[in-house]
Amino acid sequence: MGGEVWASGAAYEPYVGRWSRLVAAEFLGWLDVPAGGRWLDVGCGTGVVTESVLRLGRPAEVAGVDRSERYLRYARAHVAGPRVCFTVGTAMALPVCDAQVDVAVGGLVLNFVPEPRRAVAEMARVTRPGGTVGAYVWDYAGDMQLIRQFWDAAAALDPCARELDEGARFPICRPDPLHALFTGAGLAGTQVRPIDVSIRFRHFDDYWTPFLGGQGPAPGYVMSLSDEQRAELRERVRARLPYAPDGSILLTARAWAVRAGR
Repeated sequence: MGGEVWASGAAYEPYVGRWSRLVAAEFLGWLDVPAGGRWLDVGCGTGVVTESVLRLGRPAEVAGVDRSERYLRYARAHVAGPRVCFTVGTAMALPVCDAQVDVAVGGLVLNFVPEPRRAVAEMARVTRPGGTVGAYVWDYAGDMQLIRQFWDAAAALDPCARELDEGARFPICRPDPLHALFTGAGLAGTQVRPIDVSIRFRHFDDYWTPFLGGQGPAPGYVMSLSDEQRAELRERVRARLPYAPDGSILLTARAWAVRAGR
C-alpha cells in the first residue's frame, strides 16, 4: 500500500510547505551569506526556499531547479520577478555549469534523491570556490512531530506502514550522516545544527486534512486505504495529539540543517 506523488503545489503547501517556510527563514539566517550573490535552489519544489532567499538573502539572482514541471508551474505563479527563474532538472545532474553560483542550497530534498552523495557533489561542482553549500531535512525519526505522530499511529494499526515511515527509510536525516555526506563531497568546515519551529493547528481537521492531499509518503499511504481503514486511522491519530483548552494543537517541527564551504 501507499505511493508517493509530488505534483500538486496547492496540496503540498498546507501539508509541509507552510512549515518548511518557517525553517527556511532560520536556515538562511544561519547561513549568513553576503548580499548580492547568485543562488541555486536545488529541488526547489513550490518555491518555498527560493521565495525566502529573495525576501531574506538579498541575492543578485536565484535559480530554482526541480524535476516536477507541475511544481515549477506553481512556483512560477507564486514567486516571480526579474531576479528569479525556474528550470526543470534533477539534483543528480544539475543543468548548471561549473562554479557558476555563490550559494547552492536544498530544502527537504536530499532524502528523496536516489543518490544523495551525487546530489551534494553536484551542488559542490556548481558552486564557486569560497562559496557556500547548505541543506536541511526533516528529523523524521525524532522531533518532526507532525509526521512522527502520524506514522506511530499508522504502525499501531498496520505493521506494514513501518516500511513507508520516513524515519526508517531516510537514515541521512540525522546529524552524523549529514555531516559525513557533505565532508565526503570534499566540502570544508561542515556544520550541522537542529532548527526547531513551533506549529499550531487550529483544530484536528487543520492537522488532518492535508494528509488527504496525496503529496508525499504519508498522504499517499492515507489515500491508499479503504474508507473504513482511513476512518480508523483518523481516529487513532486524533486520540494521540496534544490539545489545548481551545482545541488547538501545538507541535514541534525539527529539521537538521547542514552547511559547508566550497
